[in-house]
Amino acid sequence: MTESTRRSASVSLPSAKERRRLREAKSLSEEQVATAVGVTRATVRNWETGRSSPRGRKLRLYAQLLADTGPEESSRTPDLVPDPEPAPKPTTKPKPKQAHATTRPKPAAERAAKPPTIPAHPAPPPSGAPHSSPPRTTPEPPAPTPAEAFDALYAYAAPALVRQAYLLTGRRRLSHEAVERAFHLAWQRWPEVAVDGDPPGWVRAAAYEHAMSPWQRMRRVHRYPDPPPAERDRRELLDALLELPPHYRRTLLLYDGVGLDLPETAAETEASTPAAASRVLHARAALAERVPELDAPDTLHDRLTALANSCPAPRLMPAQDVRTGSERRARFWTRVAVTVTTLIVGATTLTMINAPTRYEPPVSPGRQVEGVPPHEGPQRLTPTDRKLRARLLSEPVHGPERLVPQDR
Repeated sequence: MTESTRRSASVSLPSAKERRRLREAKSLSEEQVATAVGVTRATVRNWETGRSSPRGRKLRLYAQLLADTGPEESSRTPDLVPDPEPAPKPTTKPKPKQAHATTRPKPAAERAAKPPTIPAHPAPPPSGAPHSSPPRTTPEPPAPTPAEAFDALYAYAAPALVRQAYLLTGRRRLSHEAVERAFHLAWQRWPEVAVDGDPPGWVRAAAYEHAMSPWQRMRRVHRYPDPPPAERDRRELLDALLELPPHYRRTLLLYDGVGLDLPETAAETEASTPAAASRVLHARAALAERVPELDAPDTLHDRLTALANSCPAPRLMPAQDVRTGSERRARFWTRVAVTVTTLIVGATTLTMINAPTRYEPPVSPGRQVEGVPPHEGPQRLTPTDRKLRARLLSEPVHGPERLVPQDR
């Protein structure tokens, strides 16, 4: 193994998202990093999205460039994308602090040559030496409660989610409502969200679903978008975004705005990776047709970030009010479900009481009898009929004479 290979093996890089965050924290553009390392701008973008990784001399230069970032500079994050560090979870104990991701590990030979600082079986102290008390250990801080973890997640992800929802809908009031409903749902399902690998992503998916629901068009308050921005370039970009189909708009925002890679974008939009890539290409082409200067992906990312930051600062509700509203909403729908169930049980009971206990065959319908002349009513009497009626009434016995007995 050559010396160059050993140096490359001892260099480690942070995750793809952490690389981009460190570069932006140092206020370096992709072109500046590409010039310093000696590669193209597209190669740096592939490194930051995880599509490829540097090797050899480029790996050492790139790792050294990221390691030069100070702790104060690393804390800055863009406004459109929240910090990739997940929110604290109530179900896991806090881990001890680890070394910075860009710190170079020591070579294997040096680690092997260095003896362990604490022996496996320490020797007993001399007989004359006083017994020293064991060192005091600092107790670990208690794990955060579910309410504290939820409040931290809300303060961390809510502002960026409101701006992203505004890019999807063009309506500030709907964007605030979508984020609030998403956190209501997150608090109701907090045991599921707390153990999720990406809690901000879970809330983001719920907020996007509510904001882009077709039922929102039927509400009068959300029927028309808000007045567009005063700047011409931002107004053109927002109009072009709102003209895209909803699935294309969401995929473009996740890939070029938030910075997710294609597999993550496809998973969040419930599509295959080729379908997500096709949506991104078609959305870029549609935007470039309306706004020609948005042909470059980096320019599109910067313009989306600037458009999101132009939105007034969101007036978010306190986290405690969000949790209280979620609990109140859950109680309301629980009462509605109990009431509807009670009505169904009562209607079923009433039906069972009034239902017949035996089978009664139905009466068969009547049939028309043929061959019988219809009854037309009494006819008008003729003179002959009147004479006969008078004769019959004058006889002592009603009926023909042959039926009257004769005396002999």
